[in-house]
Amino acid sequence: AMFVSNVTPAIIVAGAAGFGFGSNSPDFPELLYMIQMSMVFAGLATLLQTFSIGPVGAKLPVVQGTSFAFLPIMIPLVAGKGVDGLAALFTGVIVGGFFHALLGTVIGRIRFALPPLVTGLVVTLIGLALVKVGIQYAAGGVPAMNSPEYGSLLNWSAAGIVILVTLGLKFFARGMLSVSAVLIGLIVGYIYAIAVGMLPLGAIGTSWERAAVFALPQPFKYGIEFSGAAILGFCLMAFVSAVETVGDVSGITKGGAGREATDKEIQGATFADGLGTALAGFFGGLPNTSFSQNVGLVAMTGVMSRHVVTYGAIFLIICGLVPKVGAIIRTIPIEVLGGGVIVMFGMVVAAGISMLSDVRWNRRNMVIFAIALSIGLGLQMEPKAVQYLPDTLRILMTSGLLPAAFIAIVLNLVLPKELS
Repeated sequence: AMFVSNVTPAIIVAGAAGFGFGSNSPDFPELLYMIQMSMVFAGLATLLQTFSIGPVGAKLPVVQGTSFAFLPIMIPLVAGKGVDGLAALFTGVIVGGFFHALLGTVIGRIRFALPPLVTGLVVTLIGLALVKVGIQYAAGGVPAMNSPEYGSLLNWSAAGIVILVTLGLKFFARGMLSVSAVLIGLIVGYIYAIAVGMLPLGAIGTSWERAAVFALPQPFKYGIEFSGAAILGFCLMAFVSAVETVGDVSGITKGGAGREATDKEIQGATFADGLGTALAGFFGGLPNTSFSQNVGLVAMTGVMSRHVVTYGAIFLIICGLVPKVGAIIRTIPIEVLGGGVIVMFGMVVAAGISMLSDVRWNRRNMVIFAIALSIGLGLQMEPKAVQYLPDTLRILMTSGLLPAAFIAIVLNLVLPKELS
């Protein structure tokens, strides 16, 4: 349920940095390494949740994975910079991770400032920021924008196959077939791409040959660089991730055990969330968060055993330590991946709207939502509107998420509640 979602952010960040997608690209090893680290540290962060070390971890079947929420912050930080942009990115991941862990000490006391109006708005904006990426991928990828093949029927047919198979399995199958709909859709799309010549078999062989059989994570592989925009951005987004973790832990205990999560479980999960992110940053991994997909699985199956999740975590770690697995993942054509991420990013938007359904839509809340959404989404769509701001502030503002969240939180705290 979590595999595809876990490796996709690494592929998107690598693409934004300008890494080549072909196995013959000089950037291929870097791209492969980022996919590896996504798997390794998602697995390690999950083990922190299931086993727990002192106050760290919830001792619940909480699945950790690479977070989509941070993409609107990460993409501008690395855009077109190649490997040179990664030092600041991963330094921000480390600092943001430790800050996230510190939120575990106060998470219970700040929840009042993050009602569904705020969290639903932010989650919706995350999805809206990413749907453009899904469409670009399905059409052929950003590097191909100026080529005649961009947006061709062949490209869209590959994405369409993935979407149709995903929908068919999601609504007409049961059990693991339904849960794994996106993954199976990508596999069918992969086979289709080979059949129609979009992916030559030789490219698969080349990727497999270039990848090592076994490789360990490398500490500080990309160096250290302190960027105000990166550090501030990751610390601010940690609030969103922490609230998401609280919701997921509560959902797991309600769905699997019919009870509310304890303060100790919520704090432990938040600690593990942050420390897992910081640990990933040291080795070139992207920020982690709890995966909401697992909440639905627990509720559907009633299986609350954390050891089931532990086995999945060990599987991910093994896959991450074997670069040949990442090499095969990397050969997925961008158009096929586009079909999968269109579904995933659309579901992010849907999840945000679902959270907003709990809001009482009086005049006060409508005004808060309208102003925050207009400014956040507007700056995201038209980044040149703030081109004269200092670099750090410009990156934060054009993420859309942070200005929207800030406006929504402040207005929610200062506007009178009785306004109807």
